[in-house]
Amino acid sequence: MNTVPLLAVKDLSVSFNTPDGVVHAVDDVSFELFAGKTLGIVGESGSGKSVTASSLMRLNNSVTSTTTGSVELDGRDLLSVDEATMRSIRGQDIAMVFQDPLSALNPYYTVGDQIAEAYVIHHPTESKKDVRIRVLDMLKKVGIPNPEKRIDEYPHQFSGGMRQRIVIAIALINSPRILIADEPTTALDVTVQAQILDLMLDLQRETNMAIILITHDLGVIAEVADSTLVMYGGRIVERAAVNEIFSTPTHPYSWGLLGAVGSLDTSTRGHLSTIPGTPPSLISLPSGCSFHPRCRYAKETGSRCTTEVPQLHVVAGTSSSSACHMADAQLVALAQHGENQ
Repeated sequence: MNTVPLLAVKDLSVSFNTPDGVVHAVDDVSFELFAGKTLGIVGESGSGKSVTASSLMRLNNSVTSTTTGSVELDGRDLLSVDEATMRSIRGQDIAMVFQDPLSALNPYYTVGDQIAEAYVIHHPTESKKDVRIRVLDMLKKVGIPNPEKRIDEYPHQFSGGMRQRIVIAIALINSPRILIADEPTTALDVTVQAQILDLMLDLQRETNMAIILITHDLGVIAEVADSTLVMYGGRIVERAAVNEIFSTPTHPYSWGLLGAVGSLDTSTRGHLSTIPGTPPSLISLPSGCSFHPRCRYAKETGSRCTTEVPQLHVVAGTSSSSACHMADAQLVALAQHGENQ
């Protein structure tokens, strides 16, 4: 197993200046990504997942945002390189599949031209004939039927699932080493969703590509991820291997997310559990642990939850890391007794 990470993110923090105040979108996020592996990032809307992803490619507005920390690819900090170097990295080394395939595609250009543009930027000396052959090959790889005809069609002539395949083709045309997939199956029916996930995994096996998969769907995480980050209020609250996040989650927020997932087990059917309250405002986060206003265990740790920000630490007896003030023995005991049910 390769022990050297392909991508190392350390102490990443991102804030945005707005008329209402400073939005602390990402706070002190650190993780590693390895070749051939899939890292899942899960959490409610507003937890900082998408901003984390866009920060890796430096896509945030540099005028309104402030980014600190480091994002190292092959030992080179992407937050420090000049813009010309960053442009050579985007699409070539790191590519991204955006949330909405319709808005990600330009309605005025054919899908073939849009895929070709992503390739020509990094291969300016390729002939038009070779570029077209490359685009056709990519359309075949992502499962577009009759690619010789459809290469000259426009985005509105494709279904939602087919548009998502086109966006994936644009991201993969340069065989990037890292693919960031931001909610790639949102608004797709379950059959198409399975096809898209299978496609991504097949391409990963072919090229040893690393994937960062951002989603709110724990079912998707269970299907494809090797490890998982759970985010809340812009911070990582739990980091674990995917099997552990489902068998012995060690953070109350993770228990809440898992409890909201339906089960096919008829013996446990009933009302889905919910997490009380609403996600915090990133302009004025609660003091201490951001989750404490919604946590039913906050009182058990006294005032620490309301005054002290919990640090991510390895929970004794597990290989998971959790940002919770509860004693490690309590976290493990509650996890083993099925708090996620």
